[in-house]
This record gives sequence, C-alpha cells and structure tokens, in this order.
Amino acid sequence: MDKLHEECGLIGIYSKEYQHLGDKLHDALISLQHRGQESAGMAVYHDGVMIHYKNMGLVRDVFDEERLRPFNGNVGIGHVRYSTVGSAERRNAQPLVVEFKAGTMALVHNGNLINAVEIRKKLIDDGFSFTSTSDSEIIIKLIAIHYKSSAIAAIKQTLSEIKGGFALILIMEGKLYGIRDPYALRPLVIGKTPKGDYVLASETVALELLGAEVVREVEKGEIVEIDENGINSTIYDDSKPKSLCGFEFVYFSRPDSDLEGKSVYEARVELGRILARRDKDKYDLVAAVPDSGVPSAIGYAMESNTVLSSVFYKNKYIGRTFIDPTQEQRERMLRLKLSIMKEVVKNKRIVIVDDSIVRGTTMKDLVHDLKKAGAKEVHVRISSPPVKFSCFFGIDTPTKKSLLAANLTEKEIEEYTGADSLRFITTEEFIEGVGLPEEILCKACFTGDYPMEVPKTHNKYVFEKY
Repeated sequence: MDKLHEECGLIGIYSKEYQHLGDKLHDALISLQHRGQESAGMAVYHDGVMIHYKNMGLVRDVFDEERLRPFNGNVGIGHVRYSTVGSAERRNAQPLVVEFKAGTMALVHNGNLINAVEIRKKLIDDGFSFTSTSDSEIIIKLIAIHYKSSAIAAIKQTLSEIKGGFALILIMEGKLYGIRDPYALRPLVIGKTPKGDYVLASETVALELLGAEVVREVEKGEIVEIDENGINSTIYDDSKPKSLCGFEFVYFSRPDSDLEGKSVYEARVELGRILARRDKDKYDLVAAVPDSGVPSAIGYAMESNTVLSSVFYKNKYIGRTFIDPTQEQRERMLRLKLSIMKEVVKNKRIVIVDDSIVRGTTMKDLVHDLKKAGAKEVHVRISSPPVKFSCFFGIDTPTKKSLLAANLTEKEIEEYTGADSLRFITTEEFIEGVGLPEEILCKACFTGDYPMEVPKTHNKYVFEKY
C-alpha cells in the first residue's frame, strides 16, 4: 500500500529436449509473483511454432491445468507485471509476441526506457502502429525493424537506440536471449539444471525452485545467447559504471534471494542491527510491519536484546491492496489486512520496524492504531534512507510531491505519523549493511544522484493518448 513497486519478474528456460515447460514456467512465476501482480503470461516455442497466452490477474488465476497443457517445447519465457509505463490492462500484459522476417519472436521486459516518447513518436511518424501503451513494445518493434539476417546484430542496433534501466529475455530463431542494461540497474541471473537446461530469471529464488544452480549474473551491457551449444556472450556496451538498484535489498527482492553474491535476508537483518546500535533507549518489545519489516526487526531485536513480538495479525486472504485509488479505501484495506494484538501492546513501549516509508499513510495509521490499542509509546525505525526522489528505471514511484521525505524533515515526519520518535538509516549505514561497494549500487531514490540523465517528470500513462 505504501511501498515502491517493481515493474515485473522474468523467467526464461532453454532445453535441448522437447518437454512440458508450462508447469516449470508457472512455478517459477509463482516464486516471482511478489514482483508484479497485475498480469501474467508465458510463451513456449518449438520447431517454428510459438504458443502464448497472457491475461490480467495472479499467476494462479491466469493459468490453470487446462490452460497450461499446450505449453510444450524446448524454449519458454514468462512474465509477471506491475505497470510503470502503460495502464493495467490485457493489451499491456506480456510476453509480447510478433511476426517478423525470421518467424515469430517473443519478449519479456523489466524496466523503463527514458527515451521511449521520442522513439515511439518517430516510429509512428514513419508509419508504424502500436497495439499497447507500454514502452516494451518499442523494443520488440525495433528488433523486428532492424533484423536483416542476424539476431545479435538486430538486438545490438536496438540497444544502441534505447536508454534506461532494463532486463530483457527473448525467444528468437529458436534461441533464448538474456539482456541487461549497461548499468545493470535491473537484475537478471543465469542458472543451469543437472539435466543441462539453462534458466534466466530476475531472482535466484526462481532458479532454486527449478533445481538450477546459479551460474552467474548477466553482466552490465551484456547479451547472452543460449542454444544447443550452451552460452555465447556479447558485450554491447562496457562504458557505463555498474549501478544495481539498491532498493532490491530494501524491498523488491524476496529475502531468500541472493544478489551480487549477497544474501538479501542477511543484508536486511544487518540493517536492523545497525538501527539498534544507534538507539540509546531500551524498549519493552520490537514489532515488525509484516512482511517487509520482519528481517530488519529480527536484526534490531537481536542487537538490542529486546523481545520480538507478534504485534500484528496479517489476514492473508485479503490480497493486494497497493493500487486502491483513495486514501479512504487504503485505510479500509489496512484495517482488513492488519489487526493488532491488544493484549501484547497494552502499556508497552514499542519499537516498530519497517523497510521504508514512501507516502507515510500506512505508518501513520499503524501508529494511531497501536496507541488506540493501548501502547504507551510507539517508536518507528526504518531500515532504509528516506525516499526523496522518483525513479525512472522501472519502479512505480509517486511524484515527488507525494513522497513524504521529499517534503518533510525527519522530525516533521515523526510528527506527521504521531510516533514518539522516528529514525531512518543513513545512506552510509545502508551501504554498510548491504555490504557491497558503494559505487556499484544505484541510490538515486535516496540521494537524487542518477546514473544517467533523466526526464524532469515521469508519467506512466504517457502513451495512452497515442
């Protein structure tokens, strides 16, 4: 409800053998469902035939046993989406599938193009039409336009024209391609099963689910081509500094994933420990905002030697709530989703730990409800720096005027939420907790220091009028 949201999750499988890929793609997408809940889709290719389907909803709603039955082949891709460019409707769901000179091509995309408006206008002026309002269609259309006789040449030409943060997986000429932007902003990892199948995925959790061992991450500015001969690598741009999205460690990735060889869970626990080391006071109990605040709350409790208590009961049957359009509806959904154990909090001094504050509405309601339930004091600790700047690289960020930390000081946020005290982790402490070199992490949403020039504003519905 009050979080930044990733655009989507990607999966790709290449096998030398013809097999039923539907179940494997389905299960992998379930493991990536946290990255996007608006739509789901998959495409499977074999011997010149591409079978594909996509629709609105969660993976389990889009694909039942009957729907999965036809997905047999040796190459397959899948996608779960949360929209950052284009509205939430079926025509913007992925994979995107097009006929081109060499047959049928399918693409899944995670990220945003910052020069999509200019490219789309030029293509429309040149007589090309679009069936979606997503910037992803620009990519697949450019590849089809530039294709002469070589897939790699067409992909490289396209990549020379687009700018932004992206991870792509394609089926083209019976091969599987994985691509990462020159800054490696969006994650993409390679795995291999004991039977020799290759897997591309947004997170390592999908590899583990399919029984694949991590081979390595797709490098910045790299195209990997996978066929019966294995992996062929092409570096198309090695001129940019690596800048992996730091918010993957805050919220986007599942805690049981690894990024850059680092455990996401352990990083979040360490961030909680750092928060506790800064605190001079002692409290009766530590509470986590479920589920995003749990690892950092565990770290805080361990470091401060304070009891970690189950303060909130989460109703797991409510489902997603973050696109409810009004504050009144968001508050209603929060009441339905989280209830407070009154006996646990009564007359207690509580530290509540969460991973981030974006608009601040949820935290304000939680503090109010805890005090209403009888808590003596409520102290808020946030295991990321204040989110002050919009993201243009594949994250659905509110406008700057809606970002609480962009408009209020830390003390003013404390007063807004009604907390007895409120503290964020600093950017320096965040780097320490993650445990990776500062220069390889994008921290633009905290610092405003973007890895590339960005537009002044971002409008996710920019193409709705075209």
